[in-house]
Amino acid sequence: MAGSSYKLQAASYQLSGDSDAADLQQSVSGMKYLLRVAAEQDAAQIQSIYAPVVRDTAISFEIVPPSAEEMAGRMAKISQKYPWLVCEDQGEILGYAYAGPHRERVAYQWSAEVSAYIREGMRRRGIGRTLYAALFRILVLQGYVNAYAGITLPNPASVGLHEAFGFRPVGVYRGIGYKFGAWHDVGWWHFPLQPPPRDPRPPVPFPRIRDSSECGAALGTSQ
Repeated sequence: MAGSSYKLQAASYQLSGDSDAADLQQSVSGMKYLLRVAAEQDAAQIQSIYAPVVRDTAISFEIVPPSAEEMAGRMAKISQKYPWLVCEDQGEILGYAYAGPHRERVAYQWSAEVSAYIREGMRRRGIGRTLYAALFRILVLQGYVNAYAGITLPNPASVGLHEAFGFRPVGVYRGIGYKFGAWHDVGWWHFPLQPPPRDPRPPVPFPRIRDSSECGAALGTSQ
C-alpha cells in the first residue's frame, strides 16, 4: 500500500461527546488552550505529570517513575504508529493523551488502548475530554474501530471522564496488580470509534497523516 495513493478514511462518524473541529482549540473554563502533536522537547513536562501518578498512586502499575529520557523514548516509539497529543497553555503542558496497541496479534490491529493524564491542579476543567475528542478523530482517520481504556479501581474521576465521553464497562480483572501492599482490580471500558467495516484495511501509521489537512482539522488547527 503506497503512502501516496492511500486515501484517508472520511471521519464522518459522529463521536459520542464530540464537538465541531473549531471547538477543539476551545476555551476550557474560560481560557484558550492549544492542542497539538507532542514533540521530543515535551518529554520533561510529560514526565513531571506522570511521575506523581507512579510514585503516589496505584493508577499506574509502574513502581519507579521513568526519567525524562525514558519518556522521550516511549513517545518516539508510540508515535511511529499512534498519535500522542498534548494540551498546552503558553508553553506549559497541562495534559496529554495517546493511543497504543490493545494487543499485539494481528487480528487486534483495529483496536487501540488509550490513556490521558492531566496535570494536578488542572483536572476537572474539560482538558481530558478535549484531548480525547481530538485523539479519537485522528484514530478514526487512521482506520481504528475500537478504543479501550483500563482503569485501576476505584477511580471515580477517571470512570466519570470515560463514561461521560461514551465509554461503557466491559469487565473487571480482579486482583490483577499488587502495589503499595494491596491487590488492585482493573476495570476495562470500550468506546466504538466507528461502525466496523466488513473488509477493513490495516490502520494507517500516524506519521503518514500527521501533516494532512484532515489531521489539522481533527486538532482544530490549520496544520
